[in-house]
This record gives sequence, C-alpha cells and structure tokens, in this order.
Amino acid sequence: MTSLVRHLTVARAPVAAFAAMGVLWGAYAAVLPDVKAQLGVDEARLGLLMLASPVAAVLAMLVAPGVGAALGRAALPLATLAMALAFTQPGQVQALWLFPLAMLLAGAATGLTDVLMNARTAALETARGLHLMNLCHAAYSFGYAGGALATGAMRDAGLPPGRIMLVSAAAAGLLALLTAERDGAIDGLARPQGAAGHLGLVPLVGGAVVLIAFLTENAAEYWSALHIEQTLGGSPAEGAMGPAVMALTMGVARIAGQGLLMRLNPFSLLAIGSVVAAGGVTVAALAATPGMAHAGFIVMGVGASVIAPTAFSLVGRLASPEARGRAVARATLYGYFGYFVGPPALGALAGSLGLRAAFVAAALILLLVPVLARLMARAAR
Repeated sequence: MTSLVRHLTVARAPVAAFAAMGVLWGAYAAVLPDVKAQLGVDEARLGLLMLASPVAAVLAMLVAPGVGAALGRAALPLATLAMALAFTQPGQVQALWLFPLAMLLAGAATGLTDVLMNARTAALETARGLHLMNLCHAAYSFGYAGGALATGAMRDAGLPPGRIMLVSAAAAGLLALLTAERDGAIDGLARPQGAAGHLGLVPLVGGAVVLIAFLTENAAEYWSALHIEQTLGGSPAEGAMGPAVMALTMGVARIAGQGLLMRLNPFSLLAIGSVVAAGGVTVAALAATPGMAHAGFIVMGVGASVIAPTAFSLVGRLASPEARGRAVARATLYGYFGYFVGPPALGALAGSLGLRAAFVAAALILLLVPVLARLMARAAR
C-alpha cells in the first residue's frame, strides 16, 4: 500500500489526466445507444459518423510535441481542460450534420491529451526509476468504469444524453485541476538536431502493438453496450455494465501488472495478455446471456489490460533521453489508428454480419500481438 501511495504521489498529474479521459469516454460509450436513437442511424452509419473523432485525434497528435514543448508545464492541464469542455457537445446535438463536428472537437482534444499524458508518464518513469505506466492506464480504466456506471444509472433515471455528458464533463474538469505541476514540463518533445532525432523501429513496432490494443479495447467499449442490449436483449443498465466490468477488471489488472513487470519479461507479458484477451472476447461474442457476455469482457479485460501500457513503457525506456517524448508521441500516433479503423470497421462488419462477427474479428486481430512482440524484442537489440 505504501508503494502504491508513493507511485500515486509521483504520478498524480498524469493519473488525473488518464482518469479524466476515462470518465469522458466511459460516459460516452455507455450513452451511445441513446445517441444512436437520438440521431436515428444504424450501427454502420454511426461508425462512419464517429470517424471525425479519430481523424481529429491523429491530426492533433502530429502537432502535440510542438504544442507541449511550447506550453511547458501548462500543456497537460490545458489539454485536459480542453478535452472536458469538448465532451459537452456530442450529447447535445440532434442534427446529423453537427454530430461529426462535435466528435471532431472531442477527438482533437483527446489526441492532444493522450500524447502529453503518456509522454509525461514515460518521463517520470525514467527520472524516478519506477513502473508507472500501468498505474496511469489503470486510472483510465477506473475512470472509464465510473463514467459508464454513472451513465447507466442516469439513463435508467431518464436523463437525456446532453445532460449526462455535461455531468461527465464537469467531473473531468475537476480532475483537470489536479494535473497542474510545479515541474511538469515534458522532456524530449522538441526535435533535436542531427542523428539524435532518429527514432528507429521501436516506436513503429510498439505503436503497432498499441494499435491492436486500442482497436480491440474500443471494440468492447463502443459496441459492448449495443451487443448486450440489442443482440442479447439486456436492459440499459446491463448494457452499461458491459464496458464498465471490462474497465474495472482492466484497472485492477493494470495495478497488478506493475508487479508482474518486475517478474516477467515484458515481451512475454505482451504475448500472454493478448491470448487471454482473445479468449475473453470470443466468449463475449458467443454469449447467450448478458451475464455470459459480462464474464467474457472480464476475461478480455484481464488480458488486454497489460498490452498498451507495457508497449508504451517499452518505447519510453528504449528511446534515447533527448527523443523519449517524441518516441512515445509517435507510438501514440500509430496506436491511435486503432481508434481510426476500429469503430467504423467493426461497425460496418456489425452492420452486415452482426455484432458477434465483429467481436470474433477483434479476437483474431489480438493474436497478432505475439508476433509483434518478437519483432519489438529484435528491434530493441
């Protein structure tokens, strides 16, 4: 417990940013069935409308290192606050053409915050000699679960999507206040001159692992509530429990992952986690009841929990100090293409073959991680 408190104290700012992002996306995923009904679209069209978010996030990530270097210690607090403000909009709009604009703002603020909070975590890990990435990603999971569970309760109480997202944005805004640090500047974001600016293959391969992690996590986050409610006939509260139970499991497992990294080879941990996650999402895909789907998402959460943070941690540790921030930013950018292709691709697959087929596809994609883990180990030599 003393060790956990110490880690939380050191990583207070990025932990708060991760938690704020989790609250916002957890609420959004759980309110998605109501947003879908409000817009009057099917899964395939909803997936296309949500494309604006990952596109904007990727574009924001391209400029994030420069923004972070320019803003210094104010970068993470301002980005987190902007993200909270942006999420007041997606639940408000009812005109179809306005929804992509709302998601564009949310995506851009999320992309900027994501780069900065991961880069700050990597800098703290190296400076303090601690494993912090799993803890920070656990904060996202707990925030996500809290946002999803609160949204389920608010939906059952009859609150409209706009009101729900305003409440969630207010909670994230309060967390943004905790991201301020006296010495919070993020090193390694500015582009150095000469050969020191070369990043190598590690961010590329690590980013591919993060891409798969994000794609499959988002498959569960975006579509689990719809799967439970529409495919399995569950209630709104049972639907909200889908992303919530997976997020809670991932939070607990990520805290445990801090200890596992001291005992297991991180490349082996990536492979084991991906196989467990694939098994869990397969159970969810073939589920006959909401309870069985919840069990599948729990198993998926255990396995998926270690994939992205372990990959990010490896990228940060293997990069040179003068390029560490940029290396993590590059891996984040590559990984975010999981957000880009995941929801719309799986939405299109769900629209044509059903949500069960979409989750089976996610399980197959997860089995690529052991191959990439071996490539990353070679690139690190």
